[in-house]
Amino acid sequence: MNMILECKNLTKSYGKKKALDNVSLNIAPGKIVGLLGPNGSGKSTLIKLCNELLTPTSGEILIGGKNPGIETKKIVSYLPERTYLNDWMKVSEIIYLFKDFYADFDLEKAYDMLKRLNINPTDKLKTLSKGTKEKVQLILVMSRKAQLYLLDEPIGGVDPAARDYILNTIIGNYSENSTVIISTHLISDIEKVLDDIIFLKEGQVVYTKTVDEIRDETGKSVDALFREVFKC
Repeated sequence: MNMILECKNLTKSYGKKKALDNVSLNIAPGKIVGLLGPNGSGKSTLIKLCNELLTPTSGEILIGGKNPGIETKKIVSYLPERTYLNDWMKVSEIIYLFKDFYADFDLEKAYDMLKRLNINPTDKLKTLSKGTKEKVQLILVMSRKAQLYLLDEPIGGVDPAARDYILNTIIGNYSENSTVIISTHLISDIEKVLDDIIFLKEGQVVYTKTVDEIRDETGKSVDALFREVFKC
């Protein structure tokens, strides 16, 4: 099987500090993967490397068999941890900007999600709460028909009542051949949607299993195992 994401001895250093240290991973299509670890473990660094926002110090990263660049951006849909949208724009203007920029953007799906989350497309972003802005970002990301979705803390800023809808949105808006990688601290909220997990600690992969293997082999939930491994 061809892997959607491959990391081969991937290292990213800042001086003597290694944000990622010799990471090797193979992630297959059709999975929802939890990229989990405490603050400073390297989760956001790995996601930024996938998006060519950072360059590796050594090693290699391949997305669909290609190094991150213009071609991989066509198949990767990325949700950053921080809001990046322009406050002066209307929600509808941002939607149409994405439609013009990405050939795989589904306008009908975007407006359907706006309606379900009670977001007015004529509102300017500066009038929206932080949580609503993050919902708009997620809508933009999940309205693409991408092969790889990279979501950095997709539910961190939204209220608990909206989390189930957002997780259902993630599940319901990617094809069975696509892969979703979710980085989050809210493990108990997302573990029900995960197929596989990757634990990162101090820039190294310390654990990688399917969720079913974890339950069968340890009898623990992903959240309980995380707390045990990281002594939370």
